[in-house]
Amino acid sequence: MAVSPAAFTVDPRFQRLTLLTGMEAAAALAEKRVIVFGIGGVGSWCAEALVRSGVGAVDIVDSDTVCITNINRQVQATSRTVGLSKTETLKDRLLEINPNCKITPWGKVFSRQTAELFNIAQADYVIDAIDSLGHKLDLIEITCAAGTKIFSCMGMAQKLDPTRLKTADIWKTEGCPLARLVRQGLRKRGFKEHFTVIYSDEQLPLHTGTGAACGQAQCLCPARNRDDPNAPVEWCSSKKVINGSAVTVTAGAGMILASLVIRDVYAQFEQEPARG
Repeated sequence: MAVSPAAFTVDPRFQRLTLLTGMEAAAALAEKRVIVFGIGGVGSWCAEALVRSGVGAVDIVDSDTVCITNINRQVQATSRTVGLSKTETLKDRLLEINPNCKITPWGKVFSRQTAELFNIAQADYVIDAIDSLGHKLDLIEITCAAGTKIFSCMGMAQKLDPTRLKTADIWKTEGCPLARLVRQGLRKRGFKEHFTVIYSDEQLPLHTGTGAACGQAQCLCPARNRDDPNAPVEWCSSKKVINGSAVTVTAGAGMILASLVIRDVYAQFEQEPARG
């Protein structure tokens, strides 16, 4: 049941944002549930921005553990958290920001087989920050079929310039290799709906040798226990190429994704500015 603006009390944590959005939008944000799929270099910052903006419930979905190579770009990655669950570690941080926010961690891979677990139809927004193309396509298709609004992140690796980040309808993106693959995959599935993505047309050259620590004997990622279906997954060794990434770009993308949610809620209550 939604809280009426008249009965809504501004949490002092979010008072400065409320001065921008007004009470109605603040009350609406407090009632929203957002699911963030993938809490790496993009999704972790998006989740934090949502919690810092007074969103009432945030689900965080990721099966991975913190790798030492995550430290350069992920909110929950520190020297202390290497080897720990990404979702549980981020949950602790988010609750320190707002103990009243309902944080639901899912240490699982999203797929067609697990989709029902997340109750996507009951969410207000879905954030797609998944790297795997197949799972990304599944998430987009399932979310749109459920009638839930989705904001999707395209490729953020091999980029240094956050000023080249752009938002657009998926069918109008240009210069992003992942966006091209997403469009191709959706067309093959007969998907014709529209949704907003964040992307960049910057593509720096790949420097060889930078991924030597990942998936090798000296890697600090804990290996998956094949006998335990619930054990954390170590993804590095399964990747064909380890791409470079910069926090200035990935965090920027995460912040923009959170902004898309906040502004979409605000737009429902926005009033025309008074004219003198």
